[in-house]
Amino acid sequence: MTTGTSTHEDLTQQDLRQRAEAVLATLAGPSARLRDDQWTAIHALVADRRRALVVQRTGWGKSAVYFVATALLRAAGAGPTVIVSPLLALMRNQIDAAARAGIHAATVNSANTADWERTYASVDAGEVDVLLVSPERLNNPDFRDRVLPRLTASAGMLVVDEAHCVSDWGHDFRPDYRRLRALIADLPAGIPVLATTATANDRVVVDVTEQLGLASGEPLVLRGTLDRESLRLSVVRLPTPAQRLGWLAAQLDALPGAGIIYTLTIAAAEEVAEFLRERGHPVASYTGKTEPAERLAAEGDLLANRVKALVATSALGMGFDKPDLGFVVHLGAPASPVAYYQQIGRAGRAVERAEVVLLPGREDRDIWSYFASLAFPPEPVVRQTLRVLGPESLSTAAIETRVDLSRTRLEMLLKVLDSDGAAQRVKGGWVATGQEWVYDEERHRRIAEARRAEQQAMLDYIDTTDCRLVFLRRQLDDPDAQPCGRCDNCAGPMWSTDVDSSAATAAEERLARPGVEVAPRKQWPSGMAELGVPVSGRISAGELADTGRVIGRLSDIGWGTRLRELVTGQDAPVPKDVLDACVRVLAGWGWAERPVGVVGIGSRTRPHQLDHLARRIAEIGRLPLLGSLVPAGPRPGEHSNSAQRLAAVWQAFEPPAFPVPDGPVLLVDDVIDSGWTATVAARMLRRAGASAVLPFALAQAG
Repeated sequence: MTTGTSTHEDLTQQDLRQRAEAVLATLAGPSARLRDDQWTAIHALVADRRRALVVQRTGWGKSAVYFVATALLRAAGAGPTVIVSPLLALMRNQIDAAARAGIHAATVNSANTADWERTYASVDAGEVDVLLVSPERLNNPDFRDRVLPRLTASAGMLVVDEAHCVSDWGHDFRPDYRRLRALIADLPAGIPVLATTATANDRVVVDVTEQLGLASGEPLVLRGTLDRESLRLSVVRLPTPAQRLGWLAAQLDALPGAGIIYTLTIAAAEEVAEFLRERGHPVASYTGKTEPAERLAAEGDLLANRVKALVATSALGMGFDKPDLGFVVHLGAPASPVAYYQQIGRAGRAVERAEVVLLPGREDRDIWSYFASLAFPPEPVVRQTLRVLGPESLSTAAIETRVDLSRTRLEMLLKVLDSDGAAQRVKGGWVATGQEWVYDEERHRRIAEARRAEQQAMLDYIDTTDCRLVFLRRQLDDPDAQPCGRCDNCAGPMWSTDVDSSAATAAEERLARPGVEVAPRKQWPSGMAELGVPVSGRISAGELADTGRVIGRLSDIGWGTRLRELVTGQDAPVPKDVLDACVRVLAGWGWAERPVGVVGIGSRTRPHQLDHLARRIAEIGRLPLLGSLVPAGPRPGEHSNSAQRLAAVWQAFEPPAFPVPDGPVLLVDDVIDSGWTATVAARMLRRAGASAVLPFALAQAG
């Protein structure tokens, strides 16, 4: 603060800061004071109406910047702040925080459709200070055409939260964020824009400023230190999944407070949570498949310390706000040090010590490879998609019958084409705009190289003998990285690699326990007539397969590795240990009626293995081997989406050349992937006389 005579500008700035500090006190408590960079950002947004990118660690107070700026702008007569926020959990936290500062916040998302019209009316009436919207909502035709123009014209500030999502150099690329560039370009002059993230290296910072169009007018970029004084980083290397799971079960109570256990797959999260509950630990799973109401309940249980941990995939990441989170454990390493730092940043924000433990596994690289295979499609597939689109609207399901991409990858591609101007989402589907589009092969090549470099960096993190926090901070281009003195490399090992024998034995038994239910397909894909397959709507009850069983999923912690080796190895008889697992699964099935016979799925690639499997199951179960469904015509090609896969197997088998009895039939295969082979075979067998078809396979893909 200056002394003596002050200029009018100084007094104005001083008054502005005093008002900013007053708002902060209502938001964070009477003792809270603005950090220097917080004030710099607020002043740039409110006084200078600039565009800013703030890259600061989790817990630094990025939300305070935009809430304080909102209060000051609204007091000056500005319109509402529009915050683009990626997750419902984050929106809930932001609404609660805004209310503490006397700021009325509302949200428009897929979970509150009944409130949309009332919210829009409140915005028009000036009653809403902050409107939170998801990036996906920006591309909803009705919102884009009817609501967004009004918001753009009246907004007082635009905030892009978790801005690294706009960059496909970042660790969580979301193509819906690309629409923000056009939104920012349409803002009236003098509307401030703030982008925030906790995880961005130099390359991502440059890309975010370019993608969002912030570079015009010399944006303010504020980057702070990424040191987290509370975090104690460790790597515990154990040779088998059972030992890692046993270690976790034995050590969980020793970890402080409540925390998060991250896994790399949905199957692993569910499997680990189930085992920990069996060992008496209060935990819950949290994945992309968890229902919204269950997610909300799980978040509440963790916030209130009613559970020791949530066992989660990356679905629990950005925006989850629990300042006293005591630990983060990773059962399996993420594919990027940047992603790893983002997830461990959830811990230790308001406690003196938080434990961060990584338990890497040899199977991690296989999982990284799988997710890497879901990258942006090659140019021929993109060109085919553009040829399919025209002036008439096509639904995503209709496009699937003509473009062989999985639903997830197709939706990502369409959103990118939309943001690039080559396609547009309209009511009922998608249309082509006719605008020329260039495939940036060089960029995609460099992104793929960057992904491989990140994976190697993660392996280097595991092996490093230097300070672990310094390693992570350097990956994020933090120039002030200094040895932390707290990690296992700086201070010595904090966790023993010894595994409690009872926990290890229990983990071995749990992971060796075979048996996973596989739900049957109940609905035919849309538009199958386009592919010459005469089905639509629900699968009739008289043609439906029953719920099936497999030994395990290929992504399971326990059986996954063993099954992957078996179904990708030599075409050889099924080993005894796997046959024993088959027997255990079949014995525990609990059929309403015992099968009257066994039918095998004929294979072009693994005929001996599948013949042996069907024959041995029949012999062990003392059931007649009725025969095998014989492959017909050339081998179907590999396909990605549901419609294409169904079309490929629709006529892949000859009608059964053996009598099919009136009773339940056990249908035996090696892998259930999309489920369409079992569905088509079940339809065929039930039409031939079987009262029920019970699919059984060694493994389920995924």
